[in-house]
Amino acid sequence: MSGTQGRPRGFDREAALDRAVIEFWQHGYEATSVSGLTAAMGIKPPSLYAAFGDKRALFSEAIQRYGVTYGAVAGRALDAEPDARRGMERMLYALAEAYTEPGHPPGCMVITAAVNCTAAAEEVKAELRALREASKAAFRRRIAADVAAGRLPADTDPDDLATYYAAVVQGMSTQAVDGVGRERLERVAELAMRSWPDGP
Repeated sequence: MSGTQGRPRGFDREAALDRAVIEFWQHGYEATSVSGLTAAMGIKPPSLYAAFGDKRALFSEAIQRYGVTYGAVAGRALDAEPDARRGMERMLYALAEAYTEPGHPPGCMVITAAVNCTAAAEEVKAELRALREASKAAFRRRIAADVAAGRLPADTDPDDLATYYAAVVQGMSTQAVDGVGRERLERVAELAMRSWPDGP
């Protein structure tokens, strides 16, 4: 057995991953270099490759980590209310706060990390697109449940309404990246909720 087997890595893997999240979030997938990652994570390239694989594998792990930390706010807010309307409203206001709070990059990493990627990063774009589609599907399920329960008009199209609110969420993220503050994003949330169908 090699004397190196079982030797500790010498760094906090979870803390390093959290720093990688911020680096990818700040710069996007393609613009984030391995040298930038290792500097941010406080490790050497061999440690990165040994612990996480390559940059692509690290990105997937970082996205998963984002989803259970910063990115968890949307799902928690949506599910915290008994009906889709209140859940959606709570979520939009929660995102107005989350997208603009200090201490991390603005906006949503799942929305921004592959905005300017080339065709070479199509796999990354597809991974993020799938996550955005999963969020939209969660909106659709809540809306469809309310249609079935009679809380929304029978002619409400869950796909259309879910797509509309997904577009609002993505737009709020982009506005936050552009420097729009929390109060203005809360106003966007307020205006968006005026589009919610009246009850039957």
